[in-house]
Amino acid sequence: MLQWIIIGGGIQGSTVATFLLKKNKTTINQLRIIDPNPKPLENWKRCTSTISMPYLRSPSVHHLDTDPFSLQTFSKIEHKYQPNTDLYGRYKRPSLHIFNDHCDHLIDDLNIQQAFVPSKVRNVEKADGYWNVYLQNGEVLKTEKVVIAIGIGDQLHLPEWASRLKEESSKSLYHVFDKELPPFEKQGGPFVVIGGGITATHLAIKLASLFPGEVTMLKRHSFRIYDFDSNPEWLGPKKRQPFLKLKDYEQRRNAIRSARHKGSIPSELRNKLSHLVRTEKLIMKDGTVIDYMIDSNRIQLILDNETSIKGKSILLATGFEQGLPGKDWLEPVIKQEKLPCAKCGYPIVNHMLEWAPNLYVSGALAELEVGPIARNISGARVAANIISSI
Repeated sequence: MLQWIIIGGGIQGSTVATFLLKKNKTTINQLRIIDPNPKPLENWKRCTSTISMPYLRSPSVHHLDTDPFSLQTFSKIEHKYQPNTDLYGRYKRPSLHIFNDHCDHLIDDLNIQQAFVPSKVRNVEKADGYWNVYLQNGEVLKTEKVVIAIGIGDQLHLPEWASRLKEESSKSLYHVFDKELPPFEKQGGPFVVIGGGITATHLAIKLASLFPGEVTMLKRHSFRIYDFDSNPEWLGPKKRQPFLKLKDYEQRRNAIRSARHKGSIPSELRNKLSHLVRTEKLIMKDGTVIDYMIDSNRIQLILDNETSIKGKSILLATGFEQGLPGKDWLEPVIKQEKLPCAKCGYPIVNHMLEWAPNLYVSGALAELEVGPIARNISGARVAANIISSI
């Protein structure tokens, strides 16, 4: 019999695990973390490495540890880091390098790998006052409490035209976060990056440095410039209290939609793009793809403004489908356990993020209670703090 099972070993699940262990709510022997990957944060590291993200968007006080200043303290103890380069700008945004090192330090220090079970979840069922978690590897784990901390990272969004092109020419088009993405050197230019948000920007910058003059970035809208992807006031009571007073969950969903700066980038990335365009290392175009033609070794993308772009490799940075995470196994659990959901399909939970007795949520699944920051590292900390205070 276990005390806690956390489903999801990414940023959300690893933060919950850290808080539970550091606050002495459980021990590593009484905890299991279920994730398809062999190690914690593997998907996070793969995605951020693919686009060579140099700095996180969030400030240095947002990380996995309980103490907000843990990462800054870590940067001083470990003398290999440079304060001016590893903590960037007025918000001391951490470099990806120091953030990942800090995560690894915590994971090693708490022996979190010992609790890791590399498998997918097949079902979750209440029986005799406890939860049974059925895994695809055949194991059944029995526990007092469960936290579902899964995200939408596997739900890659492909526009309709891209789905058709993928079927016709599968080696010409990839979503940047596709696990089957080959090395860029094997794909070959010219490249077309589809998207105007932060992922597309990092990707275009990386490709322009590797293949100068062979990269076109195609975006549907002018750049939306914001430091963060939602107002920092959502971290405190100023925004959250009025949000929690909304009893209508459709109103909460609308508040989340309007609060998120979807497809936005910070100003320094726009400046980098402008420099690459000026030095002719990157081509920037506006427009929406409405169709395509396959011409020998090239794809011609036909745009809504009666122009077109040709490329050999089409890379989508078009985000994720916004449907319920883990839909394949979670929807049957919702029906079976009669779990309450809003019209959007997402959980209705109490102020302790409890969906049913001893069943908790974090991340995207908690956003109707946590608000627009729920999917971010800051939201992971909010959820972990609530769950670990039980």
